[in-house]
Amino acid sequence: MFKARLIMTAAMMTLIIGGSLAQAQQPYAGLQSRPIKALSDRELADLRAGRGMGLALAAELNGYPGPAHVIELADALALTAEQRGRMQHLHETMKAEAIALGERLIDQEADLDRQFVTRTITPITLDAATTRIGRTQAELRATHLRYHLATMEVLTPDQVRRYSELRGYTSGAQSAPHHPGMHHR
Repeated sequence: MFKARLIMTAAMMTLIIGGSLAQAQQPYAGLQSRPIKALSDRELADLRAGRGMGLALAAELNGYPGPAHVIELADALALTAEQRGRMQHLHETMKAEAIALGERLIDQEADLDRQFVTRTITPITLDAATTRIGRTQAELRATHLRYHLATMEVLTPDQVRRYSELRGYTSGAQSAPHHPGMHHR
């Protein structure tokens, strides 16, 4: 009985290790069927919807709330009617800008992909395409970060502190850092 278990355990370990090695040797297998090789279906959907995709983590995790999450937490943050209106406007404006940039990025990635598919890529067109993509990625990230900055103008220090608590970034004992330009009431 013990010997049978030992053999079964060894066989299972061999399958697990073998599967892991196969995955490690072929990490991109299956991705060749993507319409745009560099973008997953999730990334395409996020870009088309204007979602943040973690582009504003430098702000979010350093005490600068974003408009979308502030709206989600509006009741818990006790936003006034004026604050709700301002946050809604910030969110809609940010989303419109992000969607336009996301569509541009999708088009640029599709163009780069197409150049490889058609074998027309050259060092010059490669540099031009990746420079355009990099510029658009930077604009998209700056857009999301800029609206985190703008959110600070709408919230009180207590609301910023509460936001951090609600999002699980701080305990109630920690205080939110003071941010220059933050709206004080």
